[in-house]
Amino acid sequence: MLVIGIDPGTATTGFGLVRDTDQGLEVVDFGVILTPAGLPQEQRLVMLYEELKRIILLHRPESAAVEKLFFSRNVTTAITVGQARGVVLLSLAQAGLVVGEYTPMEIKQSVVGYGGADKNQVQQMVRALLNLKSIPKPDDAADALAVAICHLHSYRLNQLINSD
Repeated sequence: MLVIGIDPGTATTGFGLVRDTDQGLEVVDFGVILTPAGLPQEQRLVMLYEELKRIILLHRPESAAVEKLFFSRNVTTAITVGQARGVVLLSLAQAGLVVGEYTPMEIKQSVVGYGGADKNQVQQMVRALLNLKSIPKPDDAADALAVAICHLHSYRLNQLINSD
């Protein structure tokens, strides 16, 4: 199964495509969608939508996963990330993809085995699980790969549970 993982943001949205094979997890593609800071918010969201649509058409993933919004202190940031997340969810739904949503803690738990893992621990495990020579860059792309890995682990677990 090919999964696209998304780490949403307005300025930078990370994406990662991971395939589950008989030999283990395999990275297909990863990167970021960047939108210029000077553009009005609605134009940045259109850019995000169009680029994500292009990536989905290019790779044709079978499933999708998105990081849930983590609300801390900065309300303005939370609102803009929420808008980007909405565009991401719309793009995935229009492509007919079933979407899994995971909190940062769930992603860390799935990838590292500890929900309180730091960013470096997650990145090192992404590198190891995908058999990469180095940590994927930039950070948003590595985070998106972690989201995809989390989704594949969750899918496997559900398959095991439902096979009884």
